[in-house]
Amino acid sequence: MGQLNQHNFHEGKFGAAITVRVIPRSSRNEIAEILPDGTIKIRLTSIPEEKELNKALLNYLVKILGVSINQLEVVAGFNGSDKLVTIIGIDTDTVQKRVIGNLS
Repeated sequence: MGQLNQHNFHEGKFGAAITVRVIPRSSRNEIAEILPDGTIKIRLTSIPEEKELNKALLNYLVKILGVSINQLEVVAGFNGSDKLVTIIGIDTDTVQKRVIGNLS
């Protein structure tokens, strides 16, 4: 396997934290790109209504990261498109590999 670029994923005390920029009303759910600052740009089919968008984001991350919904939490950016998500019980290297493995 080729060398992976190192991005600014953040190590948490009991897991990892990622910054996400959500683009709602997309034609499909996908990881579009990783921005230079390490923010993961994710397109979702969900509407931009706060609760629905956050729920759709967490459900998508469950599939991408292979974790349970109880391991994920939006801790900042509830109302905006830029969010901080914590993932309990997983390290940043694993998160990075799974995110990169699902880039569109």
